[in-house]
Amino acid sequence: MPGEATSTCWSCGEMRAAHFCSACGKVQPPLPADYFTFFGLPRKLNLDSAALEREFYELSRRLHPDLSARFDKREQEWSLEKTSQLNDAYRTLKDPIKRTEYLLRLEGVELEEQSKTATEQARTTGQVKKQVVPPDLLEEVFELNMQLEELRAQKKLGEDDPALLEEIGKQKLELEEKYGALVDSLKREWTQWDAAIDSGSDADRVKVRDRMLDLINRRNYLRNLLRDLNEVIES
Repeated sequence: MPGEATSTCWSCGEMRAAHFCSACGKVQPPLPADYFTFFGLPRKLNLDSAALEREFYELSRRLHPDLSARFDKREQEWSLEKTSQLNDAYRTLKDPIKRTEYLLRLEGVELEEQSKTATEQARTTGQVKKQVVPPDLLEEVFELNMQLEELRAQKKLGEDDPALLEEIGKQKLELEEKYGALVDSLKREWTQWDAAIDSGSDADRVKVRDRMLDLINRRNYLRNLLRDLNEVIES
């Protein structure tokens, strides 16, 4: 039946491709697929960004409403659904960090809620925000967090401590350097991950996955801490 997950085209019965029949060109029913599979890519992290962009625009053109208008209603619905999948997949895969986080989720890793939305929700509800931060990093920035709270209190009272601002500014520069170093380290792990995929070594894949998770956790925590620092300093 049309719409079922088969290996043949619903329209002409020939062998179908992922999105369009290679024989008759008809759009095919959407199938459950991760974002890598949607683009016909292996689960690797060093992607050809230019090739990904070209594929995105090519699929966008072929699924465009102006072209699908001549299809029947069912095909138009499939085109709209595939367009939604396409946009979500491209937004995720084109961003290296989002791509890494998405792959970690595919690998069964649950990332902590480090987003600004989660932070604001925790402040509003009083609930503890779920997050995983390496203990050594927490210890490293403990004093800075205390100074940040002190600065917040001073700002509320309309007070100003130039010495405190200067000290926080220095630590902020150091954090920015560490943040950049974490991104560089993460890029090196992408190459290690791709090599583990090529070798088929589950043990190597797990090791790299865990190292990437640690780097992502550190990066996300520092990103949010730097954001908080900027908000308080500029307020």
